[in-house]
Amino acid sequence: MTKLRVGIIGCGNISTSYLGLAPMFKSLELKSVADINMEAARTRAAEYNLRAETVDDLLAAPDVDVIVNLTVPAVHYEVTRRILEAGKHAYSEKPLVLSLDEGQALRDLAASKGLRVGSAPDTFLGGAHQLARASIDEGAVGRIVGGTAHVMGHGMEAWHPNPDFFFKPGGGPILDMGPYYVTNLIQLIGPVTAVTAMAKASFATRTIGNGPRDGEVLDVETPTNIHAILEFANGAIVTLGASWDVWANRHPNMELYGSEGSLYVPDPNFFGGAVELAAPDGSVTELPGRGHPFGINNQEGHGVWRANYRCAGLADMAAAIDENRAHRCNIDVAVHAVEVLTGILKAAETQSWVNMTTTCERPAALSPDEAKALLA
Repeated sequence: MTKLRVGIIGCGNISTSYLGLAPMFKSLELKSVADINMEAARTRAAEYNLRAETVDDLLAAPDVDVIVNLTVPAVHYEVTRRILEAGKHAYSEKPLVLSLDEGQALRDLAASKGLRVGSAPDTFLGGAHQLARASIDEGAVGRIVGGTAHVMGHGMEAWHPNPDFFFKPGGGPILDMGPYYVTNLIQLIGPVTAVTAMAKASFATRTIGNGPRDGEVLDVETPTNIHAILEFANGAIVTLGASWDVWANRHPNMELYGSEGSLYVPDPNFFGGAVELAAPDGSVTELPGRGHPFGINNQEGHGVWRANYRCAGLADMAAAIDENRAHRCNIDVAVHAVEVLTGILKAAETQSWVNMTTTCERPAALSPDEAKALLA
């Protein structure tokens, strides 16, 4: 397998996940990092024994094949466009872009240059979500007719040192956390045909609760409490609740309702967790794992051990380039997810239904053996 030589633009909090986990995958070779703040780039480079560069120098680097875009969402389009124009493959943190037009422009540019674009989230490749996918594909609960999904909390201002962008246009729970949920629903059920929603910003301001900016007050400029309904091409109707205005709740992260039973799916923000099947007689059984490596706990955080295999989507893209096949975190899935997410916000703003103009194929399932083949 030919290794894909990797550079990273953006050295904020999320960069440590990519830099720390990329060496787990045999198709990836880290080379350099860049940031508009050279001090941040030099700090990350020193931590991981890499080269620190300016953004322009990284774009021109002859020993880099793919650049990972870890900038803030507001500049995702601009940075990814520059990566493609520099003749390199691109992989972006979620969301890929903030509008359908931007997503389609990137797709056209990549196609014209024969380059790949990938996008997080790749958590749907985790052992739990691939177990749920296999169960659905095998007909364990019959045809999926409905479901619910909830991502609820009280925002990031208590722990994030610079949470400003979470509360500006391009942020909010739909565009920040929604990609995990919508992308997982797409891989489990298929594409979306229409959405409707209601949304509010329940609190006009947020107060930073940590770090050097502790006590600083931020204006909220985007909806933070959204309730949506999604109609899927297979006929299923799913309710999605996404809120940062909630102190506590008892909603499960995701439930899918089939013609012959229900499936309880763990948090799509993570790779692992228990998948449960509820039969028509009311009995609930935890499905046995199938040895999927991306479901094995490998990282501790805040006293909790979890499975974390971020970079799996990037590694699969590298392997797909080598094998001349479609990669799973592909631009068609990402663009469709962007249309769903922005469509939800548009539907709430206009108090209407919004029909989708894009579609996509469900990403190929990732078997345990295929996942093992990606690991070093």
